[in-house]
Amino acid sequence: MGSLSSRNKKNLRLSLLKWYRRNHRKLPWRETNNPYYIWVSEVMLQQTQVKTVQKYYPSFIQKFPDIESLANAPLQEVLKSWELMGYYARARNLHKAAKLILEKYQGRLPESHEKLRSLPGIGDYIAAAISSIAFDLPYPAFDGNVKRVLSRLFAINTPTNSTKFQGRCEKKLFEIFDRANPAKFNQAMIELGATLCIPKSPLCPKCPIQTHCRAYTMGKQQTYPVKVPKKPISEHQIALGVLLNENRLLITKRKPDGLLGGLWELPGGKVQTGEIPSEACIREIKEEVNLEVEVGDFLTRINHAYTHFKIVVHVYACELYGGEIRLKGPVDYRWIRASELHQYPFPAANHKIFRALKTKLDYFKNF
Repeated sequence: MGSLSSRNKKNLRLSLLKWYRRNHRKLPWRETNNPYYIWVSEVMLQQTQVKTVQKYYPSFIQKFPDIESLANAPLQEVLKSWELMGYYARARNLHKAAKLILEKYQGRLPESHEKLRSLPGIGDYIAAAISSIAFDLPYPAFDGNVKRVLSRLFAINTPTNSTKFQGRCEKKLFEIFDRANPAKFNQAMIELGATLCIPKSPLCPKCPIQTHCRAYTMGKQQTYPVKVPKKPISEHQIALGVLLNENRLLITKRKPDGLLGGLWELPGGKVQTGEIPSEACIREIKEEVNLEVEVGDFLTRINHAYTHFKIVVHVYACELYGGEIRLKGPVDYRWIRASELHQYPFPAANHKIFRALKTKLDYFKNF
């Protein structure tokens, strides 16, 4: 893991910025200096592909054009606008942070890196991105794309999941960082990783800093970043019930924090060891909402993957025959008409279910 001379560092910066000026993608959040817009885009991009963010970003900004409108909106409205982008803690933290900014900073994002870092959902990367891109302050932004570029550029042999890797990458980034052009440099490094220095089959012939890259010089681009084999992803069996009463569907609301916090869903839960899904559906509905149900037809089975685990969801038609709703786990419930279905934010897995049931149950035919 060598170092670059002062001259080579200067040449690298000049080549990188020249390439960025000529080749960067035209993205809506790059056409503004509005700190709020930049903040929203960085939060969205944290766990979501650019093409997906391009779809959601304009409508989100149109609905919440400033920090005040976001802060004053009900959380459910914010979650609905975020629906299907996943990682909903981002939306909840965005909402919390907007309220704090309205209260403490008169509705303006603070320029101070330390104050930004103290807001919910703003970690080192987002704080650095806002500081550099919105306020032109010299903070290097360090995301997955940048780590990949640095690991190849300096042939960093340390596995990516180690603390040493993080520290070595940060050290190398500070060495080449362009303090005179922090916004463009950060965006150029991210763009390089996203478009040319990609995980598989990097496009080295087009790379503006190819001559400085140790991995390219050694012909070992595919060797970096050094990765440790991932553990097998666990799979969970889930049983959910479609419970209709006078053509109204029962939905329940998850607790505000944690995975899918604040979203609505069909009642049900995990299938226990030795249990069949239909029995789990009856048990979970009883435990969650205190209703006695009978399982009728098997309706559909869907598969869905999260970052660290997968689920297989078994869905049954259920008939109510006793009990009065008392919640244990969910924090709220509704009996909703089909016309109201689109008013509630649901997890992506529930959307898959609703689409699968369009031809099986009249209730979902207009979903």
